[in-house]
Amino acid sequence: MQRLFSLFAPLLTAALAAAALGGCDSKPRAADRAPDRPALVSIIHFAPQSRAREFTAAIRPRIESDLGFRVAGKVVRRLVEVGQRVKAGAILAALDDADLKLQKEQADAEYAASNVVQMQTTADETRAARLKQQGWTAQAALDRAHAAAQEARSRNQRAARAVELARNSLDYAVLRADADGVVTQTSIEPGQVVAAGAPAVRIARDGEMEAAVALPESYANAAGEGEARLFLWSRPDKTYRAKLRELSPSADPATRNFAARFSILDPDPAISLGMSATLVIAGRSETPAIGVPLSALFNQGEGAGLWRVDAEGGLSLIPVSVLRYEADRAIVSGPLEEGDKYVVLGVQKLDPAQRVRVIVQN
Repeated sequence: MQRLFSLFAPLLTAALAAAALGGCDSKPRAADRAPDRPALVSIIHFAPQSRAREFTAAIRPRIESDLGFRVAGKVVRRLVEVGQRVKAGAILAALDDADLKLQKEQADAEYAASNVVQMQTTADETRAARLKQQGWTAQAALDRAHAAAQEARSRNQRAARAVELARNSLDYAVLRADADGVVTQTSIEPGQVVAAGAPAVRIARDGEMEAAVALPESYANAAGEGEARLFLWSRPDKTYRAKLRELSPSADPATRNFAARFSILDPDPAISLGMSATLVIAGRSETPAIGVPLSALFNQGEGAGLWRVDAEGGLSLIPVSVLRYEADRAIVSGPLEEGDKYVVLGVQKLDPAQRVRVIVQN
């Protein structure tokens, strides 16, 4: 037995050594055959970035006026309702005019009395002038007659103006529309006592209509620099061009928004007062930049970067500047070229020493 072992021992040793050498040679060949890490990549395309903002708008008239009585009194009639169309001169409401009629009668009576006094003093002046010419009276008497006649004429003129004021006040007891339009609000009811000038009926005039919006502080100054388009909620397929006409100089104390009015440049009959709409404002074109998915950004505290892939699958981390973040992407700029490939997913697992197998994102 010992003789057999001594005979086969050299052969067994040689076999084990060959197996060991074969195992050492197989490891580098397996590494050489290992496939590269697959990487989903996208191609860089530069484009001018035009940031669009959307705001909820309401269709409002260009001119909307609060009409009120020019005299105080008690409301006896209101002849219009909200939504009613009115013509210029139509009666909207009326006050109790009993006292105003009495004032008119009083002014008429005073005017009639002043006419009598004026006629008497004018006759006295004429007579005094004739007697002075004939030498039968003194200059002082003529002067007194002239002064009395002048005073009577002034009183008569004042009484005539009082009649006109009383007539106007009586006419002001009836509130009339000053233009064609639609009643959008009423603030009075029969039996209510109103002060002169208090808002009674609001009328939206026919004519130009606008989109009223509230703009945030960060966007108010740039609202007029971009192209504005309007979409009605009832007709989202129709687009209307708009232009900033008015921007409030101060913000609302509660919301801190700025009220703005945009004129509708190409209105049609489909637009009605009170409709809801969306106003889209496209900002000015900026420096060409790249829109990349948020998952493509790699940042370890030294700034954002993108993994660029070369033609052989090599990786290089390119630092970029983030211009702004949007809902699902970031707008960046950096030392990249049109057509470069960058990794979209799994960027936190990559290393510059790795090589990747490119899978282009559709």
